[in-house]
Amino acid sequence: MEQVGLQLHPTKTKIVYCKDRKRRLDYENTSFTFLGYTFRARKAPTRDQASMFSAFLPAASIDARKNMGAVVRSWRLHLRTTTDLEELARWINPVVRGWMNYYGRFYRTEIHAILRRINTYLVRWARRRFKRLRSFKKAQRWWKGLLQRQPGLFAHWKWMTEF
Repeated sequence: MEQVGLQLHPTKTKIVYCKDRKRRLDYENTSFTFLGYTFRARKAPTRDQASMFSAFLPAASIDARKNMGAVVRSWRLHLRTTTDLEELARWINPVVRGWMNYYGRFYRTEIHAILRRINTYLVRWARRRFKRLRSFKKAQRWWKGLLQRQPGLFAHWKWMTEF
């Protein structure tokens, strides 16, 4: 590696045991994080989707999910009651679409909690903006109607419509 000018960092470099269904031994290091993904043993469906098995797969790392959550909180969607829904969609869709394209390639269920949190903030926005939606049931009814009227308004609704 020194021939190409690279050095191994002594505290960051470690050998990881890629534990899966064929390699079942226990070692100290069985996962690693690289470019926002954590690689570790995870459940995966068989080709015919009939059963599950263990495989060494990547998914969005805990730090990446925390950062996404911090970004969603920083938007303060539920407090932007002077902004209409279409404008909110234009504002957050590029960011959310980027997360979906990058982190959704592998094990996309790891980012479902973030997408669900965005929906929760949107329902809170509606309950603050429209006085008639103050009750949870009315807000839930409004949400279902919105999903039918404008199904592609927010990019993440392709994957997650619950709140």
